[in-house]
Amino acid sequence: MKDFTFVETETHYKFNGDVECDVCRGTGLYCGFAEHDGGAVVCKSCRGDGYKNIDLQYSKFTGLKDKEGIKRVFETNAGIGIGEDKERDIKLSDFGGVLYEDWKENKQFPKGAEMRTYVCPQWWLQSAGKNKVEWEECKICGLYSACAYFKGKTACWARYDKEVIE
Repeated sequence: MKDFTFVETETHYKFNGDVECDVCRGTGLYCGFAEHDGGAVVCKSCRGDGYKNIDLQYSKFTGLKDKEGIKRVFETNAGIGIGEDKERDIKLSDFGGVLYEDWKENKQFPKGAEMRTYVCPQWWLQSAGKNKVEWEECKICGLYSACAYFKGKTACWARYDKEVIE
């Protein structure tokens, strides 16, 4: 087995060494849904050795780099295709977000930068990994777009702005 080494260069971090196999937890044996009653198979991840050699290299972070071709940044995507459609007069700004240059300056998303045209506050909050609001009306619908209030989601966003953001 190989001892763990760490090498730092001017631009990279390098890690190398033997670590316990994360699949078999160091036993060299695998028991899945088909192996039962005391049966096991040799772990394919470590070939029964119980350990694996890792050789990782990471570039040191020196700050955000520019990403070519980006015009607008969105906090999250709620599962909607984001893009322009000149025939239907759909612009990137219709999906919310902020200009790329503004995002690079402070990384803050102001009120209204959510995907308000296409999703309701609950859908947005779930997609953004934030706590959903506790509104009684929202407890009865299982699918956001099937909610009785979805077509009038502008009112839901106004309520959100008043109750949640302020």
